[in-house]
Amino acid sequence: MPNKKSAKKELRKGKKNATHNKLVKDTIKDLSKKSNKALVAGQAEANAFIAQTMKALDKAAGKKIIKKNTASRKKSRLQKRLNKTTKK
Repeated sequence: MPNKKSAKKELRKGKKNATHNKLVKDTIKDLSKKSNKALVAGQAEANAFIAQTMKALDKAAGKKIIKKNTASRKKSRLQKRLNKTTKK
C-alpha cells in the first residue's frame, strides 16, 4: 500500500485508467466480432460495422490504449476479409 498522498492518488488514477482502457478494448472486441459475423453472413451493414471498428481502433491507438502496429494489423486483416467477401 502506498504511504504518501501522491502515491495514493496515482493508485486511484491507475485504477480509473485501467477500467477505462478495459472498456475501450472490450468495445473494440465487440465491434470486431460484429463485423466478422456480418461479413460471414453477407449482411449489408457489414461496411458500417467495419467503419466503426476502424474508427475505434484509430482512437485507441491515438490514445495509446493499444499499440499503433496492433491497430494497423487488425485494420488490415479486417479490410482483407471485406475485400475477399466483396470479390465473390
